[in-house]
Amino acid sequence: MIFAAGFGTRMGALTQTRPKPLIEVLGRPLIDHALQIANGAGIENIVVNTHYRHDMLAHHLAGRNIRISHELKRILETGGGLRHALPLLGKGPVFSLNSDALWDGPNPLEALRAAWNPRRMDALLMLVPRARALGHKGKGDFLSEDEGRITRGPGHIFTGAQIMKTDLLADIPHESFSLNLVWDRMLARGRLFGLEYQGRWCDVGHPEALKRAEREFAHVAGGASNG
Repeated sequence: MIFAAGFGTRMGALTQTRPKPLIEVLGRPLIDHALQIANGAGIENIVVNTHYRHDMLAHHLAGRNIRISHELKRILETGGGLRHALPLLGKGPVFSLNSDALWDGPNPLEALRAAWNPRRMDALLMLVPRARALGHKGKGDFLSEDEGRITRGPGHIFTGAQIMKTDLLADIPHESFSLNLVWDRMLARGRLFGLEYQGRWCDVGHPEALKRAEREFAHVAGGASNG
C-alpha cells in the first residue's frame, strides 16, 4: 500500500495544481520513487490510494499493474485508507509506504521482510535516528526497548515504511482515522516493534526538504534505492 491521498499542504504553491506525489524530485515524480522501492522488493500486488486531484494521479499510473483505491467522498487518513483498500490488498500482513520520502541505502521493504516475525509482532516499523532523518524537523516518534520493541517518545523517526497485520483495523469505530490508533493497541499488547534503517532517509514533505533532497541525493542512481 502506497499512501498518496494527502493534500500536501506543507508544499504550499507546489500542490495547488497537482497532488504531492506528482511533484518531481531528481527528475521523477515522488510516486515513481516509491514504486521503485516496491518493485525493487519484488512486490507484485501494489495499491495506491488517491483523494486530492485523484484524476491526475490515476492518469499518471494508467497502464501499469497498479490498483487504485479511490477515496472520493473524503480523505480517510492512513488507518481508514488502509482499511478501505483491504479488498484490493487481500488477507494477511501488508507493507505500507509513504510516497513523500527518498531513501539512500538498502531497500527498506526488503529489510522489513527479513526482520519480520509474525509470532512476536503485530507491526514492524522502519525507523531512522534523527541524525539520518534529513528534512525532518520533529523530535522523534519512538523509543527502543528490549528485543526491538518500541514505545512512544522523542527518539527515532518513523520513516513511513512498515509491515503490519491488519486485523485490528476492524476494531476502530471511525471511518477516517490514523494508524496511530492501531499502533497504540499493538503497543499495549507488547507487539509493536521497530527496525533501524541502515542508510539515509529524507522527508520530502515541504519545499525546503525538496531542495535538500535534490542536493544530497543526486548521487543515488535513479533517485531511489533498490536495495
